[in-house]
Amino acid sequence: MNLFVGNLSWDVTQDELESAFGAFGQVGSAKIMMDRETGKPRGFAFVEMANDGEAQKAIASLNGKEFKGRALNVNEARPRENRPRPQNNRW
Repeated sequence: MNLFVGNLSWDVTQDELESAFGAFGQVGSAKIMMDRETGKPRGFAFVEMANDGEAQKAIASLNGKEFKGRALNVNEARPRENRPRPQNNRW
């Protein structure tokens, strides 16, 4: 199950994220989303858990919980909607 993790502190590392979710089961991957232009974190991540039961435990335990000074927003990731990409009008 793929989880959305929002309201991340800007200084959270991938290892810290994997460790926090690893307490509830096997983490397949953890990816902190970065801004393409600045290379800085965007404040959210996706964590893939090995099975739904472990993912639900992580959601129940970590959603709203403070992590590095910020209350996490953890829920099941929704599939990305097909939406038109904005036109880049730079010359």
